[in-house]
Amino acid sequence: MLKGSCCCGTVQFEVEAAPTMLGTCHCSRCRKVGASTFAFVAREHFHLLEGEGSIATYAPEEGYLYARDFCSKCGSALGEMTGTSQSFPVPANCFDDPLDLTVAFHEFVDEKPAWLPICDDAKQFARHPEQP
Repeated sequence: MLKGSCCCGTVQFEVEAAPTMLGTCHCSRCRKVGASTFAFVAREHFHLLEGEGSIATYAPEEGYLYARDFCSKCGSALGEMTGTSQSFPVPANCFDDPLDLTVAFHEFVDEKPAWLPICDDAKQFARHPEQP
């Protein structure tokens, strides 16, 4: 069981099975909200324990697929906790427990700033990875 929370602790969650992978998004939107490396978790293994009423959602603009949730008290980015997809991203930095994963892919590398080098051999995609 992995536990996680926002910065102020208002939003708390647990995941009963390890995330399936880590991915880093380099789009300007993810950089601006302070979350770019995400752990992908299965909805069936995710449990929101506290703070449901404190989660605010920012809808995606054209060209982006995912809405972004935030703690309305401290502003911590929370990924896509309130969505409906079977697997969804949670910022890796929200986990209180260590994750035993390495980054599997980088997306939106065409928006990556020059000051942020990619220092691994993970797959790279100009925009969103192709969906099977």
